[in-house]
Formats: sequence, structure tokens, C-alpha cells
Amino acid sequence: MALVVAQEVPTSSTMAVPHGPAGVGAARRRMREELFASGAPDPVVDDAILILSELLSNACRHARPLNGSAGNGTQPVVRASWSRDAQGELTISVTDGGGPTRPLPATPSVTARGGRGLSIITALARDWGVRSELDGPRGGTHGVTVWAVLPPSSAFSDRIAASLDLGLASLDESA
Repeated sequence: MALVVAQEVPTSSTMAVPHGPAGVGAARRRMREELFASGAPDPVVDDAILILSELLSNACRHARPLNGSAGNGTQPVVRASWSRDAQGELTISVTDGGGPTRPLPATPSVTARGGRGLSIITALARDWGVRSELDGPRGGTHGVTVWAVLPPSSAFSDRIAASLDLGLASLDESA
């Protein structure tokens, strides 16, 4: 007789990520492990990891950390979180201390070294947005949360493959 033990798999997670490139890898690894453990399909996990990387990189490059500067005795951080609902839809968010501008997709030149992150997120996610947050117990400075929602199985790579299949099918029909 085999004994099967159910494992509690988290459907949501929140973590403080150091404000800078060093924390991005750790956040990606944790998200990957938790999403695979919760049964998320590989293409969705891959898209989620890319979105998390873009959101964290943007927060570190363009925004202040949540807890001010490193001079206050604590390490400056941003907050990353993700959750899967009962249907498998995945919401990813990164909260930071805000910056001089609101996040908007850019149209960089072909030779530009950056500026494509939110366009990538737009291509991968079903929806995304920005909301203001109160940062502090007395409603102090405003933070910003950028969030994105991935459908349960309609990963970008699946949509590309499907569109290629449709294109090839229409070519076959016209031949």
C-alpha cells in the first residue's frame, strides 16, 4: 500500500528584492520553482520570468526603493509578488518607491540599448497597468506598483506558433 502525501503548493508569493541587479536572479529562481511546483505550464513560467525580470529591472533603473536610501540602516528594496488564481491566471507585480515619471511603453530606435521592456510586457501579458500605492503607515510618499496578468495557457510562444500554423494552413489552401 502506497502512502501519498499532499504537498502544500503556494499559489501566491511576495518577496523583498534588493534594489539593484543582484536581486533579480534570486527573484526569478524563486518564481520559477514556485510556479513549476504549482503546476504552471512551461511556456507560462517562461513568460512570467521574463515579465518579472523586466518589471524588476525597470524598478531598479527608474525608481526609488520602498524604504528610502541605504543610509537609514536597512537595505533598499522593492517588492515583487505573484499569484495564480483557481483558473491558473497569473498576476505579477512589482512595487517600488516611485520615480520622476510614470511607466509608459517607449518606441526606441533600432540601435537604442534599452526602452523595450514595457513593449515586451504588452506582447506577453493579457493586460498590464500601473497604480499608486501609499508607502508608509501614515500615508507618506507614494509608491508605484506595475502589474501584469498572464492567461493560464495562452503563452506568447503558443500564440506565435498558432499564428504560424494558421499562416501555413492558408498557404496550403491557396495552393
